Amino acid sequence: MTSKRYLAELFLCLVVYCLLLSLFIFLLTQHRLHGLWQPAAALLPMIPGCAFCWVVIREFRRIDELQRKIQFDALVFSFTGTALLTFSYGFLEVVGFPSLSLFVVWPVMALLWNIGIVWAKRHYQ
Repeated sequence: MTSKRYLAELFLCLVVYCLLLSLFIFLLTQHRLHGLWQPAAALLPMIPGCAFCWVVIREFRRIDELQRKIQFDALVFSFTGTALLTFSYGFLEVVGFPSLSLFVVWPVMALLWNIGIVWAKRHYQ
């Protein structure tokens, strides 16, 4: 079961991420960033992104063995599924399909992770 503390920590990471992303967009659109400040500011939202990863890893260490197996199976499904989809689309780009941003990859992996959780839970019932 997911703890309230875990959800609160994830929520805090997302709030800080949104704030820093908004700050970066504001600074970029107001043309206040020049030189090395542009890439530095562009990476600001990744600070809470790293904290988000740390929160998830800590939660994985707290869950019981069955939940770990379910999550592992789901992650394997999402990792391999994302690899197949991104490689397939990469080959389609070679023959003229439009290029996609890397921002598309994580939502695909998250969707497959959730599908994998449903599949793994059914497997262990």
